[in-house]
Amino acid sequence: MYDAHSSKVLTMLLQLILIYFPALVFGLLFARNFRKEPRQFRNALYFFAFCLCALYGLSIQFELPWLVLLGFAAIPFGTVAFVGFLIANTFVVVKREGLSLANVLPGLLAICTVAVCVSGPLLLLVQAPPLLLALYLLVLMEGSYIAFTFAALLLYSWLYRRLPKRCTYDYIVVHGAGLSETKPTPLLAARLDKGVELWEGGGRKAVIIASGGRGSDEQVSEAEAMKRYLVEERGVPSDAVMLEDRSANTMENLRNSKAIMDARSGVGAYRTAVVTSDYHVFRTAEYAHKIGLAADGVGSKTARYYWPTAFIREYVAVSNAHRWPFAVIFVLWLIPVALWFAGFVL
Repeated sequence: MYDAHSSKVLTMLLQLILIYFPALVFGLLFARNFRKEPRQFRNALYFFAFCLCALYGLSIQFELPWLVLLGFAAIPFGTVAFVGFLIANTFVVVKREGLSLANVLPGLLAICTVAVCVSGPLLLLVQAPPLLLALYLLVLMEGSYIAFTFAALLLYSWLYRRLPKRCTYDYIVVHGAGLSETKPTPLLAARLDKGVELWEGGGRKAVIIASGGRGSDEQVSEAEAMKRYLVEERGVPSDAVMLEDRSANTMENLRNSKAIMDARSGVGAYRTAVVTSDYHVFRTAEYAHKIGLAADGVGSKTARYYWPTAFIREYVAVSNAHRWPFAVIFVLWLIPVALWFAGFVL
């Protein structure tokens, strides 16, 4: 009796291990890398893969096939909803912010999504040449990777922003975000307000570094305008604000600010908060990791209508910094296609 019961329990345990094995693998990879360094893009991929595999495991264990069917059904319906949302958002952003390439990114993504979805059936319908079908396969493979990583980064960015942060910092670096004549834009003012919130929460002991250079169309540097705002409108003492007024992008913001902090406190002898807009937090934190800066990414709120446009830009920037998977996919496509065209059918 005992042996039969033990055998049944062991069989059930083995079944559960098999069902959840993919989730366990990705879960362990995520836990290991997250513990080592949470500011890495691979964490987003591991976490998203873990979530998908765990949901699949639950559908098998509890005999809920509708979970899998719901997932497959969500692909076409979700795609239609996604495209509709992007198009509507494009009109809102252009109306409020003006017409520019950056502001029509949601619309461009919607057009690309529709083109990929429609091109396959159309090419088959017109019996397109094999080479054209092979090229479409490449687009489909790369597009599938983009869809997966886009969703993964969106989920992990949300998670990272909600991780517990320290209460006190030695330095609070606030990144520039453009000026309206000589004053911070609403986007930049929100970042500065978040910086002041951290400064006050830490007992007003940290040094705030206003980081931003002077653009060709700006009367003063962003750093100078930021300091004026902090001192004159938020009541921060002048000696609590330092300027970093030579940077032109995120990486320069971080490198130049790190040089100031290293010279003032010593390499690695301080803790920093890097304040930027919420959509920009993860990429900023990842860049900080790359240059060896121990820093927590902290985000200020962004207008909801502008979030999709901003996040698409973030995804493009993050993908550009991690280009090798696109090259791997191309090679995986090229080898069999080249052999097939050469007459060697695998």
